[in-house]
Amino acid sequence: MKLNLDKQESEFLTKVIAEWEKNDLLSTGKADELRNSYETKGFDWMRLAKYSFWIALVCGVVAFGSLLYNQAIINWLRQLYNTPDVVIAAIAGLLATGFFIYGRLGKRKTPERVFSNEAFIFTGVLFTACCLAFLGKTFDDGSHHFSILFLISVFLYGFLAYRMESKLIWLFALISLGSWFGTETGYQTRWSGYFLGMNYPLRFVGFGILLVAACYLLRQAKWLQYFWEVTYVVGLLYLFLSLWMLTIFGNYGDLEAWWNIKQITLFYWGIISGLVAGGFLLYGLKSKDVIAREFGITFLIILLYTKYFEYFWKETNVAVFFTILAGSFWLIGRKAEKIWNVKGSGDKKGK
Repeated sequence: MKLNLDKQESEFLTKVIAEWEKNDLLSTGKADELRNSYETKGFDWMRLAKYSFWIALVCGVVAFGSLLYNQAIINWLRQLYNTPDVVIAAIAGLLATGFFIYGRLGKRKTPERVFSNEAFIFTGVLFTACCLAFLGKTFDDGSHHFSILFLISVFLYGFLAYRMESKLIWLFALISLGSWFGTETGYQTRWSGYFLGMNYPLRFVGFGILLVAACYLLRQAKWLQYFWEVTYVVGLLYLFLSLWMLTIFGNYGDLEAWWNIKQITLFYWGIISGLVAGGFLLYGLKSKDVIAREFGITFLIILLYTKYFEYFWKETNVAVFFTILAGSFWLIGRKAEKIWNVKGSGDKKGK
Protein backbone atom coordinates (compact mmCIF):
# COMPACT_ATOMS: atom_id res chain seq x y z
CA MET A 1 0.00 0.00 0.00
CA LYS A 2 1.39 3.40 -1.00
CA LEU A 3 1.92 6.25 1.43
CA ASN A 4 -0.47 9.15 0.80
CA LEU A 5 1.61 12.33 1.27
CA ASP A 6 0.75 15.97 0.75
CA LYS A 7 2.48 17.96 -2.00
CA GLN A 8 5.26 19.46 0.15
CA GLU A 9 6.13 16.14 1.79
CA SER A 10 6.13 14.38 -1.57
CA GLU A 11 8.41 16.98 -3.19
CA PHE A 12 10.81 16.90 -0.24
CA LEU A 13 11.04 13.09 -0.29
CA THR A 14 11.58 13.07 -4.06
CA LYS A 15 14.48 15.53 -3.72
CA VAL A 16 16.05 13.51 -0.88
CA ILE A 17 15.88 10.25 -2.89
CA ALA A 18 17.34 12.01 -5.95
CA GLU A 19 20.23 13.38 -3.85
CA TRP A 20 20.96 9.95 -2.36
CA GLU A 21 20.87 8.38 -5.81
CA LYS A 22 23.19 11.07 -7.17
CA ASN A 23 25.75 10.44 -4.38
CA ASP A 24 25.56 6.65 -4.90
CA LEU A 25 23.94 6.11 -1.50
CA LEU A 26 21.06 4.33 -3.26
CA SER A 27 21.03 2.13 -6.33
CA THR A 28 18.82 3.16 -9.25
CA GLY A 29 16.53 0.19 -8.64
CA LYS A 30 16.12 0.96 -4.95
CA ALA A 31 15.52 4.65 -5.68
CA ASP A 32 12.77 3.76 -8.16
CA GLU A 33 11.26 1.39 -5.60
CA LEU A 34 11.18 4.14 -2.99
CA ARG A 35 9.68 6.64 -5.46
CA ASN A 36 6.91 4.16 -6.23
CA SER A 37 6.15 3.61 -2.55
CA TYR A 38 4.29 6.94 -2.10
CA GLU A 39 1.89 9.16 -3.98
CA THR A 40 0.80 12.81 -3.75
CA LYS A 41 -2.57 13.66 -2.28
CA GLY A 42 -5.04 15.25 -4.65
CA PHE A 43 -6.32 17.57 -1.91
CA ASP A 44 -5.00 18.54 1.54
CA TRP A 45 -7.93 17.31 3.62
CA MET A 46 -6.02 17.69 6.89
CA ARG A 47 -5.56 21.40 6.34
CA LEU A 48 -9.23 21.75 5.45
CA ALA A 49 -10.16 19.91 8.66
CA LYS A 50 -7.90 22.19 10.71
CA TYR A 51 -9.33 25.40 9.31
CA SER A 52 -12.89 24.08 9.47
CA PHE A 53 -12.65 23.36 13.19
CA TRP A 54 -11.14 26.76 13.92
CA ILE A 55 -13.83 28.50 11.85
CA ALA A 56 -16.46 26.46 13.69
CA LEU A 57 -15.13 27.68 17.04
CA VAL A 58 -15.06 31.31 15.87
CA CYS A 59 -18.59 31.00 14.49
CA GLY A 60 -19.69 29.50 17.80
CA VAL A 61 -18.33 32.49 19.69
CA VAL A 62 -20.01 34.88 17.23
CA ALA A 63 -23.28 32.97 17.57
CA PHE A 64 -23.08 33.19 21.35
CA GLY A 65 -22.34 36.91 21.14
CA SER A 66 -25.27 37.50 18.79
CA LEU A 67 -27.58 35.79 21.28
CA LEU A 68 -26.81 38.53 23.76
CA TYR A 69 -28.63 40.98 21.46
CA ASN A 70 -31.76 38.83 21.41
CA GLN A 71 -34.43 40.37 23.64
CA ALA A 72 -35.64 37.01 24.97
CA ILE A 73 -32.08 36.05 25.89
CA ILE A 74 -31.53 39.45 27.52
CA ASN A 75 -34.65 38.96 29.67
CA TRP A 76 -33.44 35.50 30.65
CA LEU A 77 -30.01 36.85 31.57
CA ARG A 78 -31.66 39.53 33.70
CA GLN A 79 -33.35 36.77 35.69
CA LEU A 80 -29.95 35.16 36.20
CA TYR A 81 -28.35 38.46 37.21
CA ASN A 82 -28.66 37.65 40.91
CA THR A 83 -27.11 34.20 40.50
CA PRO A 84 -24.13 34.04 42.91
CA ASP A 85 -20.75 34.29 41.18
CA VAL A 86 -19.58 31.13 42.92
CA VAL A 87 -22.43 29.16 41.30
CA ILE A 88 -21.49 30.42 37.83
CA ALA A 89 -17.86 29.58 38.57
CA ALA A 90 -18.84 26.05 39.62
CA ILE A 91 -20.92 25.50 36.46
CA ALA A 92 -18.08 26.80 34.25
CA GLY A 93 -15.62 24.57 36.13
CA LEU A 94 -17.81 21.49 35.59
CA LEU A 95 -18.20 22.28 31.90
CA ALA A 96 -14.43 22.80 31.55
CA THR A 97 -13.78 19.45 33.27
CA GLY A 98 -16.23 17.74 30.94
CA PHE A 99 -14.60 19.16 27.81
CA PHE A 100 -11.11 18.27 29.06
CA ILE A 101 -12.14 14.70 29.84
CA TYR A 102 -13.86 14.33 26.47
CA GLY A 103 -10.81 15.73 24.67
CA ARG A 104 -8.49 13.46 26.65
CA LEU A 105 -10.57 10.37 25.89
CA GLY A 106 -10.68 11.41 22.25
CA LYS A 107 -6.88 11.54 22.12
CA ARG A 108 -6.69 7.99 23.48
CA LYS A 109 -9.50 6.36 21.52
CA THR A 110 -9.38 8.33 18.26
CA PRO A 111 -5.92 9.95 18.06
CA GLU A 112 -6.36 10.49 14.32
CA ARG A 113 -9.02 13.12 15.06
CA VAL A 114 -6.35 15.66 15.95
CA PHE A 115 -8.27 18.86 15.35
CA SER A 116 -11.62 17.82 16.80
CA ASN A 117 -9.88 16.69 20.00
CA GLU A 118 -7.99 19.99 20.21
CA ALA A 119 -11.25 21.88 19.64
CA PHE A 120 -12.77 20.23 22.73
CA ILE A 121 -9.65 21.05 24.76
CA PHE A 122 -9.72 24.65 23.54
CA THR A 123 -13.36 24.96 24.66
CA GLY A 124 -12.32 23.57 28.04
CA VAL A 125 -9.63 26.27 28.27
CA LEU A 126 -12.26 28.98 27.65
CA PHE A 127 -14.56 27.64 30.37
CA THR A 128 -11.58 27.42 32.74
CA ALA A 129 -10.88 31.11 32.16
CA CYS A 130 -14.57 31.84 32.83
CA CYS A 131 -14.43 29.82 36.06
CA LEU A 132 -11.36 31.70 37.30
CA ALA A 133 -12.89 35.07 36.41
CA PHE A 134 -16.04 34.44 38.47
CA LEU A 135 -14.03 32.97 41.33
CA GLY A 136 -12.08 36.22 41.32
CA LYS A 137 -15.31 38.18 41.56
CA THR A 138 -16.45 35.92 44.42
CA PHE A 139 -13.36 36.52 46.55
CA ASP A 140 -12.58 40.08 45.50
CA ASP A 141 -11.99 42.25 48.58
CA GLY A 142 -12.03 45.51 46.64
CA SER A 143 -8.27 45.61 46.00
CA HIS A 144 -8.73 44.68 42.31
CA HIS A 145 -5.54 42.63 42.49
CA PHE A 146 -6.73 40.44 39.62
CA SER A 147 -3.19 39.60 38.48
CA ILE A 148 -3.40 36.81 41.08
CA LEU A 149 -6.02 35.14 38.86
CA PHE A 150 -3.55 35.09 35.95
CA LEU A 151 -0.90 33.58 38.23
CA ILE A 152 -3.31 30.84 39.35
CA SER A 153 -4.20 30.16 35.71
CA VAL A 154 -0.48 29.76 34.87
CA PHE A 155 -0.12 26.89 37.34
CA LEU A 156 -3.52 25.41 36.45
CA TYR A 157 -2.93 25.48 32.69
CA GLY A 158 0.65 24.27 33.19
CA PHE A 159 -0.53 21.28 35.22
CA LEU A 160 -3.29 20.43 32.74
CA ALA A 161 -0.89 20.77 29.79
CA TYR A 162 1.64 18.46 31.42
CA ARG A 163 -0.94 15.84 32.38
CA MET A 164 -2.76 15.94 29.05
CA GLU A 165 0.36 16.50 26.92
CA SER A 166 -1.35 19.41 25.22
CA LYS A 167 0.73 22.11 23.56
CA LEU A 168 -2.43 24.18 23.12
CA ILE A 169 -3.02 24.38 26.88
CA TRP A 170 0.69 25.11 27.41
CA LEU A 171 0.34 28.02 24.99
CA PHE A 172 -2.42 29.47 27.19
CA ALA A 173 -0.20 28.96 30.24
CA LEU A 174 2.49 31.10 28.58
CA ILE A 175 -0.09 33.75 27.57
CA SER A 176 -1.34 33.78 31.18
CA LEU A 177 2.24 34.15 32.40
CA GLY A 178 2.70 37.25 30.24
CA SER A 179 -0.69 38.59 31.38
CA TRP A 180 0.31 38.08 35.01
CA PHE A 181 3.62 39.91 34.48
CA GLY A 182 1.92 42.87 32.79
CA THR A 183 -0.93 43.22 35.30
CA GLU A 184 1.25 42.61 38.35
CA THR A 185 3.78 45.30 37.38
CA GLY A 186 0.83 47.60 36.64
CA TYR A 187 -0.75 46.88 40.03
CA GLN A 188 2.53 47.48 41.88
CA THR A 189 2.80 50.95 40.31
CA ARG A 190 -0.92 51.74 40.74
CA TRP A 191 -1.32 51.52 36.95
CA SER A 192 1.10 54.33 36.20
CA GLY A 193 3.02 54.32 32.92
CA TYR A 194 6.34 53.15 34.38
CA PHE A 195 7.71 50.27 36.42
CA LEU A 196 11.32 50.79 37.52
CA GLY A 197 11.51 53.47 34.83
CA MET A 198 10.23 51.14 32.08
CA ASN A 199 7.02 51.41 30.08
CA TYR A 200 5.13 48.25 29.07
CA PRO A 201 7.03 47.42 25.85
CA LEU A 202 10.41 47.78 27.57
CA ARG A 203 9.24 45.57 30.46
CA PHE A 204 8.23 42.86 28.04
CA VAL A 205 11.59 43.01 26.28
CA GLY A 206 13.08 41.87 29.59
CA PHE A 207 10.31 39.32 30.00
CA GLY A 208 10.95 37.89 26.53
CA ILE A 209 14.70 37.68 27.18
CA LEU A 210 14.10 35.81 30.45
CA LEU A 211 11.73 33.36 28.76
CA VAL A 212 14.15 32.67 25.89
CA ALA A 213 17.05 32.31 28.35
CA ALA A 214 14.97 29.88 30.42
CA CYS A 215 14.38 27.81 27.28
CA TYR A 216 18.11 27.33 26.79
CA LEU A 217 18.87 26.75 30.46
CA LEU A 218 16.12 24.12 30.73
CA ARG A 219 16.61 22.59 27.29
CA GLN A 220 17.68 19.24 28.75
CA ALA A 221 14.85 19.10 31.30
CA LYS A 222 12.62 16.13 30.49
CA TRP A 223 9.40 17.84 31.57
CA LEU A 224 10.00 20.73 29.13
CA GLN A 225 11.19 18.81 26.07
CA TYR A 226 7.67 18.27 24.68
CA PHE A 227 6.83 21.98 25.15
CA TRP A 228 10.26 23.44 24.39
CA GLU A 229 9.57 24.64 20.84
CA VAL A 230 6.26 26.31 21.80
CA THR A 231 7.94 28.06 24.74
CA TYR A 232 10.84 29.20 22.55
CA VAL A 233 8.53 30.62 19.86
CA VAL A 234 6.35 32.46 22.41
CA GLY A 235 9.44 33.87 24.14
CA LEU A 236 10.74 35.21 20.83
CA LEU A 237 7.31 36.67 20.04
CA TYR A 238 7.26 38.55 23.35
CA LEU A 239 10.79 39.80 22.69
CA PHE A 240 10.45 40.90 19.07
CA LEU A 241 6.94 42.37 19.32
CA SER A 242 8.06 44.43 22.32
CA LEU A 243 11.17 45.63 20.49
CA TRP A 244 9.04 46.57 17.48
CA MET A 245 6.69 48.58 19.72
CA LEU A 246 9.69 50.32 21.29
CA THR A 247 10.78 51.51 17.84
CA ILE A 248 7.38 53.23 17.53
CA PHE A 249 6.65 54.46 21.08
CA GLY A 250 10.08 54.48 22.69
CA ASN A 251 10.16 54.37 26.48
CA TYR A 252 7.15 56.69 26.78
CA GLY A 253 4.39 55.73 29.20
CA ASP A 254 2.21 58.72 28.39
CA LEU A 255 0.59 58.91 24.95
CA GLU A 256 0.29 62.70 25.13
CA ALA A 257 4.03 63.07 25.70
CA TRP A 258 4.77 60.62 22.88
CA TRP A 259 2.42 62.45 20.50
CA ASN A 260 4.49 65.64 20.76
CA ILE A 261 7.83 64.08 19.82
CA LYS A 262 9.30 63.40 16.37
CA GLN A 263 9.75 59.77 15.38
CA ILE A 264 13.32 60.45 14.25
CA THR A 265 14.25 61.02 17.92
CA LEU A 266 13.56 57.32 18.55
CA PHE A 267 16.02 56.14 15.89
CA TYR A 268 18.26 54.43 18.46
CA TRP A 269 15.48 51.97 19.35
CA GLY A 270 15.37 51.03 15.68
CA ILE A 271 19.13 50.44 15.68
CA ILE A 272 18.93 48.28 18.81
CA SER A 273 16.02 46.26 17.40
CA GLY A 274 17.83 45.83 14.08
CA LEU A 275 20.97 44.58 15.85
CA VAL A 276 18.95 42.08 17.89
CA ALA A 277 17.09 40.81 14.80
CA GLY A 278 20.35 40.62 12.83
CA GLY A 279 22.01 38.79 15.72
CA PHE A 280 19.28 36.15 15.81
CA LEU A 281 19.46 35.82 12.02
CA LEU A 282 23.22 35.19 12.09
CA TYR A 283 22.90 32.84 15.06
CA GLY A 284 20.17 30.91 13.27
CA LEU A 285 22.26 30.57 10.11
CA LYS A 286 25.38 29.43 11.98
CA SER A 287 23.68 27.03 14.38
CA LYS A 288 20.98 25.89 11.92
CA ASP A 289 18.34 27.16 14.33
CA VAL A 290 15.41 27.58 11.91
CA ILE A 291 13.20 29.37 14.46
CA ALA A 292 15.83 31.98 15.35
CA ARG A 293 16.65 32.50 11.67
CA GLU A 294 13.01 32.98 10.64
CA PHE A 295 12.28 35.38 13.49
CA GLY A 296 15.41 37.36 12.72
CA ILE A 297 14.72 37.85 9.00
CA THR A 298 10.96 38.40 9.48
CA PHE A 299 11.30 41.12 12.10
CA LEU A 300 14.21 42.72 10.28
CA ILE A 301 11.95 43.17 7.24
CA ILE A 302 9.04 44.38 9.42
CA LEU A 303 11.35 46.87 11.12
CA LEU A 304 12.69 48.26 7.83
CA TYR A 305 9.21 48.76 6.39
CA THR A 306 7.94 50.31 9.63
CA LYS A 307 10.73 52.89 9.54
CA TYR A 308 10.09 53.48 5.83
CA PHE A 309 6.45 54.34 6.55
CA GLU A 310 7.36 56.49 9.57
CA TYR A 311 10.04 58.58 7.88
CA PHE A 312 8.85 58.86 4.27
CA TRP A 313 5.03 58.66 4.27
CA LYS A 314 4.44 62.42 4.64
CA GLU A 315 7.55 63.68 2.87
CA THR A 316 7.30 61.54 -0.30
CA ASN A 317 4.92 61.79 -3.24
CA VAL A 318 2.31 59.01 -3.05
CA ALA A 319 3.16 57.61 -6.51
CA VAL A 320 6.89 57.60 -5.76
CA PHE A 321 6.30 56.14 -2.29
CA PHE A 322 4.34 53.14 -3.57
CA THR A 323 6.62 52.67 -6.59
CA ILE A 324 9.59 52.27 -4.24
CA LEU A 325 7.50 49.98 -2.03
CA ALA A 326 6.46 47.80 -4.97
CA GLY A 327 10.01 47.63 -6.27
CA SER A 328 11.40 46.59 -2.90
CA PHE A 329 8.85 43.79 -2.54
CA TRP A 330 9.61 42.63 -6.07
CA LEU A 331 13.33 42.47 -5.29
CA ILE A 332 12.66 40.53 -2.07
CA GLY A 333 10.42 38.13 -3.96
CA ARG A 334 13.02 37.59 -6.68
CA LYS A 335 15.77 36.98 -4.13
CA ALA A 336 13.62 34.57 -2.13
CA GLU A 337 12.62 32.73 -5.30
CA LYS A 338 16.26 32.41 -6.30
CA ILE A 339 17.32 31.07 -2.89
CA TRP A 340 14.53 28.51 -2.69
CA ASN A 341 15.15 27.32 -6.27
CA VAL A 342 18.92 26.86 -5.97
CA LYS A 343 18.67 23.31 -4.65
CA GLY A 344 15.95 22.38 -7.10
CA SER A 345 18.10 23.53 -10.02
CA GLY A 346 21.01 21.52 -8.68
CA ASP A 347 18.88 18.38 -8.59
CA LYS A 348 17.78 18.87 -12.21
CA LYS A 349 21.38 19.32 -13.39
CA GLY A 350 22.39 16.19 -11.54
CA LYS A 351 19.82 14.23 -13.49
